[in-house]
Amino acid sequence: MGSRIIRPVVITLLVLWAMPGRAADDANHGITVFAAASLTDALQELAEDFTRSTSIPVHTSFAASSALARQIEGGAPADVFFSADVDWMDYLQSRHLIKESTRRDLVGNKLVLIAPAASGVNLKIFPRFPLSATLGGERLATGDPDAVPVGRYARAALTSLGVWPQIENKLVRADNVRAALALVARGEVPLGIVYASDALVDGKVRVVDTFPEDSHPPIIYPIAMTVAARTEAARFIGYLAGPAGDAVFKKYGFIPIH
Repeated sequence: MGSRIIRPVVITLLVLWAMPGRAADDANHGITVFAAASLTDALQELAEDFTRSTSIPVHTSFAASSALARQIEGGAPADVFFSADVDWMDYLQSRHLIKESTRRDLVGNKLVLIAPAASGVNLKIFPRFPLSATLGGERLATGDPDAVPVGRYARAALTSLGVWPQIENKLVRADNVRAALALVARGEVPLGIVYASDALVDGKVRVVDTFPEDSHPPIIYPIAMTVAARTEAARFIGYLAGPAGDAVFKKYGFIPIH
């Protein structure tokens, strides 16, 4: 009879003892953020600042939004998705893989034409501007227009400006915007299309001109928690949306829009 009384008490004590340990393990693990490659510099700085102030580690993974969205769809353990366009966030939302109530548009950007810093190219962007003639037999680097957000924005801009048919076969379709930036920085191509924030962080390139905002859809970066997110992820999103986040995003060429 005694053993029947003691056993439930022991089990209860063991459960109570284990629960704080499990919570501590979760806190020590921190959160994992999947973010567009263009956010690399700004988000690394913000993640470090957040960890210093909260002791919550932030693990970051940067790639094209398309690649990250598909990884989350495939079961990758992300807590936060920070996309370079609304389409890939919509993709995950339609599959019920993000917490819709946490979704918010956080920052914007501009689309620019870049060249190596030492290049003498001088080209203004206007309808039917001579982009193909300027390239001659060489190529233009940007993200793959079939999947990568910067490539989609680039295709929309070049189409609206009436030069896409002449440029389509001259593209180097990079896996993400930072790969396109690197091709221009190394001088492997004479021109590229990236975000203004990317051009700002690489001294080996210069902005030739900025695409008119009405030549492409608005460049919007939405952020959201995934359905499997740890509770700490909400604190991180709140931090990014606050004054500290605004300051760092502006520093790296982004435009806070919340």
